[in-house]
Amino acid sequence: MPGSGKSPLVVVGDALLDRDLTGTADRLAPDAPVPVVTEHTRRARPGGAALAACLAARDGRDVTLVTGVGDDPASEELRRLLDGRVKVIGLPLTGALPEKTRVLAQDRPVVRLDRGDGRVRGATEEAREAVRSAPAVLVSDYGRGAADALRDVLAERPPVVWDPHPRGGPPVPGTRLVTPARSEAHAFAATAQGRHTTGAPDNGGPPVPGTLPVTPARSEAHAFAATGGDHNTGKAPGSDLRVAAREAATLVRHWRVACVAVTMGARGALLSYGEHPLLVPAPAAHHGDPCGAGDRFAATAAGLLADGILVGEAVEGAVAAASEFVAAGGAGGVADDDSPPTVEKSAETSADPDTAPDPHAVIARVRAAGGTVVAAGGCFDLLHAGHVGLLQAARRIGDCLVVCLNSDASVRRRKGAGRPVNPLADRIRVLRALACVDAVAVFDEDTPEQLLAELRPDVWVKGGDYTGADLPEAALLQEWGGQAVLLPYLAGRSSTTLLDRAAEGAR
Repeated sequence: MPGSGKSPLVVVGDALLDRDLTGTADRLAPDAPVPVVTEHTRRARPGGAALAACLAARDGRDVTLVTGVGDDPASEELRRLLDGRVKVIGLPLTGALPEKTRVLAQDRPVVRLDRGDGRVRGATEEAREAVRSAPAVLVSDYGRGAADALRDVLAERPPVVWDPHPRGGPPVPGTRLVTPARSEAHAFAATAQGRHTTGAPDNGGPPVPGTLPVTPARSEAHAFAATGGDHNTGKAPGSDLRVAAREAATLVRHWRVACVAVTMGARGALLSYGEHPLLVPAPAAHHGDPCGAGDRFAATAAGLLADGILVGEAVEGAVAAASEFVAAGGAGGVADDDSPPTVEKSAETSADPDTAPDPHAVIARVRAAGGTVVAAGGCFDLLHAGHVGLLQAARRIGDCLVVCLNSDASVRRRKGAGRPVNPLADRIRVLRALACVDAVAVFDEDTPEQLLAELRPDVWVKGGDYTGADLPEAALLQEWGGQAVLLPYLAGRSSTTLLDRAAEGAR
């Protein structure tokens, strides 16, 4: 959209033609235990890299799509769908454009039918020039050859975002941000470490050289849905977060890219520059259609980076956009209940000091159910919006949140005479009144290491600027397999700032 003030974007990747056949099913077939779907509507839409391009264009930017298209009916239909939305620079195909057809009953997928084995067989000079002159490039690699055909020119000017697929090649060194899904990151890291991941293919096409076929469906792997994304590994959420952080760091080094953001379902995305990860939680868990959420994430991140936004902020924007995308029905546009679940506080988590929950009991109950224990710490002297946002985000990571709170003496040693303004009993009561806080544990030392060693949480969170923040507790958490992470902090909010403003206003 000319004059929008947003940077243009070139999308290089493999387009698909997606179809949805939607109907109802209220009985099983008499000759087999399969649902009988009565079709009501059918719809064709751009898929793969074409969906990413359309979503970027919907954000108000000029988008050029460099992709394989042929003379087959599916290619012609895709051109019609893209007409007026994005500019298409075609690459020659060896066969028909791939098509994905989903059959849905009561808005839930029943089966998917795939056909078309077309692969890009080479690059054109027009495509090369488009990449060379692009202000920013997003690679949406579905393993059909488009990225490989242009790999040499992509290496000259690395993309801002590379969205990989197990059947595609690795991103070119120097790429600013790579966005694998959790299962994809696991498979790529296994390859980097000389391990193998096995499974049946789902879309055809060759695997990454040197590996066995890898299985995750694109919609499942990239889903920002209520499952949380942990089903792919078979591990508890806390241990999976630790493994994801380690694998993301491995991929940063192995691929020689600036950073990797692993999408984690409803838990958001884990951003790693190779050291302590930043976990960007999803604003809410939605139950809509997750198909295409990964393309929404990549397109948003690429557009924001093209506009000059910092990587951490771009990932935050991409997580929010993907979550909203699922709530709105995903690629299929199917409406669903987008209300986040309401969690009622029990008497045990009441603000009444006489019914204060014991942190050890809360942790024991969560662990017995196989859940994830999250802890966060601080003085929380004057509770403000930054504190509340951090604690709400921390609670969404796992199944309980224990706040490790500095005692009055500890606060005085850290903050000086006159602090805390609010005594310990008041600070505890205010924290327990928050729906996101399950228990409060107090420590008298200058740092919470001793208390953490006693509680042994699965995840320890801290708020702050990613590039400058330190995580001294990270090594301690590793002793029992926990993971320390950073969460985005609401800028410009602090108890000290509030006190300064109050003092200034009183003069």
